Amino acid sequence: MSLEFHAGETEAELDTKSPDAFRTISEVAEDLDIPQHVLRFWETRFNQIKPLKRGGGRRYYRPDDVALLKGIRRLLYGEGYTIKGLQRILKEQGPRHVQAIGRGAPIGAAPPAEPREAPVASEGFAEVGAERAAPYRQPVPEGLDDVSILTAVMKELGECRRILEQALQPAPDAA
Repeated sequence: MSLEFHAGETEAELDTKSPDAFRTISEVAEDLDIPQHVLRFWETRFNQIKPLKRGGGRRYYRPDDVALLKGIRRLLYGEGYTIKGLQRILKEQGPRHVQAIGRGAPIGAAPPAEPREAPVASEGFAEVGAERAAPYRQPVPEGLDDVSILTAVMKELGECRRILEQALQPAPDAA
């Protein structure tokens, strides 16, 4: 299989890409040893797969996207799950569970406990303090620290804000 190189990249540079770097569909397909069209198909069946799409429809997968895809591949191909069965797992246990499987967690491992919901105001104020659970925090994936996670979240929130501001601008009057 021949590799295409981009402006100045060598094969060694591609192999030493940062774990936090975004991956193209060709890189992910090669890493998972599946055709690119399978990844595109999975996007239609699993709405949790949301790569960034840039100009021309080029896909860029975040590290969490790649972990999710690895988990999906392992469950479908390695464990014999059906697409419908995997959709149920994603719905009931969440994408973090499948991402953990993609990172090598045992398949039978229980997902992290879900945070308890805060009581409704109509239950009375006396119970609110007693019922409130400690804040739940997802474990930080290996190799990532809080600063890099928060930086990525801030970038995503900035993009959300830009989209919202653009949507809230009044429409130009048709002349």
